[in-house]
Amino acid sequence: MKSRILIAAALAVLVIPAASLASAPTGQDRANGARSCRALKALLGETLFGQTYGTVATNRRNAFGRCVSQWAHTEQQSRISARSACNTERSDANFAATHGGKSFAEFYGTGPKHANAFGRCVSSKAKAAVAEARQNTLNAARTCKAERALDAAAFRAKYGKNENDRNAFGKCVSKLSKAPTA
Repeated sequence: MKSRILIAAALAVLVIPAASLASAPTGQDRANGARSCRALKALLGETLFGQTYGTVATNRRNAFGRCVSQWAHTEQQSRISARSACNTERSDANFAATHGGKSFAEFYGTGPKHANAFGRCVSSKAKAAVAEARQNTLNAARTCKAERALDAAAFRAKYGKNENDRNAFGKCVSKLSKAPTA
């Protein structure tokens, strides 16, 4: 009886860390997130990027790290969604009818054996989702910048959520970039 309890406890100790690791972004997700942040920083400029992601009131120096953290999770979620979509496509009996008569392997695969079709499917869908999210963030930042230029006090009152409303720009970008597009 004691041995069964010990075995069950040992298995529980192993399962809990494994489950928590499954939800953490991978090193590749962080690398892709850093790539997205460098691109956004180049497009937005240092000041706007700092206002979007930074929280340190005096200098916004933590902006890049916070950006990478956020985009690593975006990369991970895009990859998970892409895997699900590709699994659905791969098991779709009517795939060829909607893809020019090509099978899943022919459509996504490479070479004479149509190698790595699933991986290429996931990669293309994840890249497309991240590119869309990056463009949404860029558009939101530009919209927020224009709105703030019209009336800075009203902008801070509308979006600011801390004691001096210094986070208003980031909150605005976050809200508008997640808004559904028509």
